Amino acid sequence: MRRSTVTNAYPVAKRRRYRSRLNRRASPLKANAVPIISVLVASLVTTLPILTALPLLPPLGLMMLIAWRQLRPGLWPIWIGFPLGLFDDLFSGQPIGSAAFLWSVVVIALSLINDRTNWRDYWQDWLVAALCLIFAIIGGMLIVGLVYEPAGLEPLVPQILLSIFGFPIVARIVSALDRWRLSA
Repeated sequence: MRRSTVTNAYPVAKRRRYRSRLNRRASPLKANAVPIISVLVASLVTTLPILTALPLLPPLGLMMLIAWRQLRPGLWPIWIGFPLGLFDDLFSGQPIGSAAFLWSVVVIALSLINDRTNWRDYWQDWLVAALCLIFAIIGGMLIVGLVYEPAGLEPLVPQILLSIFGFPIVARIVSALDRWRLSA
């Protein structure tokens, strides 16, 4: 005598089609590698041959780092700013260690802000990111001024404005990458 089960009630093709999408975990490699690779690739964007008289390209690697840290605060340890900043130093043309130091300070500040606030709004995230970006850009200029001839703040205004107003776009890209990395 043959016993019928629920799984035999449906054709095999239907069972196969839905089995692959339900109750699956995301790949641990994908879940851990996508945030780091996205920050590294964003840091490499500054190597594109864009010729301007002023610093115009925002620090996209730092913007990605801030967006990932705001979206998933517990994703990375607090020391992650140092190696990612060091990678950015290798390709940005800044003195070695400047971005490593500044990114570490930014990650520590973001961790302190995250620990002190119970909830955050979109506007608060944008304000915190804007302050972190202003700190990092001006800090980078001051560190370069120690090594080379110091310049005024006027040349940095377009870069600061592009960084502040471009951050929501980077935050959207990071949220799309986060959805993709956690999908099975």
